[in-house]
Formats: sequence, structure tokens, C-alpha cells
Amino acid sequence: MTPLVVVLNVTLCFAGFAALALSLDRHHREALAGRVPAGRVLPLRAAGWALLALSLAGAVAWEGLNFGPVQWIGALTGGALLVVLVLSYRPAWLRPAALLALPLGLAVVPAILLAFAH
Repeated sequence: MTPLVVVLNVTLCFAGFAALALSLDRHHREALAGRVPAGRVLPLRAAGWALLALSLAGAVAWEGLNFGPVQWIGALTGGALLVVLVLSYRPAWLRPAALLALPLGLAVVPAILLAFAH
């Protein structure tokens, strides 16, 4: 298990779960002080599921079919826990944290590729 792959998977899962949470009226109201617009629900849900699927694909690609899904389930748990904590204590931070998690997670991809190339 490579720590960089774990960082990538947890950040992608966090961003995915944050998008799914923001597609719900209750969480959108808490985080952004307003109802979710009807035209934004589907893109948020699609982005959330796509990020979770991308996390699974990355885990399987870098860790293989034997350990990749196991690591992915751990990343799902970690990402979901972080979203729950942010929504519980600082809901207004959810959107900025998710937008920060994406570039942070993708920033480790070159390091992962270099590590697996050697």
C-alpha cells in the first residue's frame, strides 16, 4: 500500500461524497445557505459518483484487483467520515474543502506514476 495512493483515494472519495451531500437540500442549505437549484442536482450527483468511480479505478490500477478494492473501501470510509465531520462542525467549509481536495489529490498523481515506474 502506497501512502500517495491512499491520499489520492481519500481526497477523491471526500470530494465525491461532498458533491453527493451538496446535491441534497438539507446539506446544501447548511453549507451554502440556500436550496439547491434544480439544475444543479444532477451535475452534483454525476460528479459525486464519477469521483467515487475514479477512486475505485485508481485503487485497482495501482494496487491490483487483490488489494485495490480493499483499499478503496477504506478510502470510502475515510472520505465519508471527513464529510460527516465537516458537515457536523463547520458545514460552510464543505464546498471549499472539497474544491481543495481535488487539486490536492490530483497533485500526487505524478509522484505515484514516478514511484510505480521504478
